[in-house]
Amino acid sequence: MEIKGKVVQLLQLQTGMGKKGQWKKQEFIIETPGQYPKKVCLSAWGDKVDQYRLAVGDEVNISVDLESREYNGRWYTEARAWKLEKVGGGGSQSAPPADEEPFFSQENGNASDDMPF
Repeated sequence: MEIKGKVVQLLQLQTGMGKKGQWKKQEFIIETPGQYPKKVCLSAWGDKVDQYRLAVGDEVNISVDLESREYNGRWYTEARAWKLEKVGGGGSQSAPPADEEPFFSQENGNASDDMPF
C-alpha cells in the first residue's frame, strides 16, 4: 500500500532491548492531501529511522505494510513504513548535516536580509 502526504509531526524516538538485541522505533504523523485530509500515524524501525531523516514539512511517498496482532483479547494494528521517498525540492538536493546551520536561508523566496549586497 502507498500513502502520499506531508509530515506534520515527529513523535519521540523509542528504544529498548529485545530477544534479538537493541531496537529503535520512530513514529511520525503525515497528513494526506485532498478535500478531506486525513492524519495517519506511521512507524519506521531500526536502521530506517536514520536512513529517512524526516523533518516536519517534508512531502513524502511512503510504501506501508499493515499488520495486526492480538494481545490479551484485543487487536492492535501498526502501519510500518518500509520504503520512503521525499518529494520535490529539486530531488538530488541534500540538506545540511543536523549539527550545521545553512550558510543562508531563503525563506519565502527571498534571501536573508543580513547579506551585505
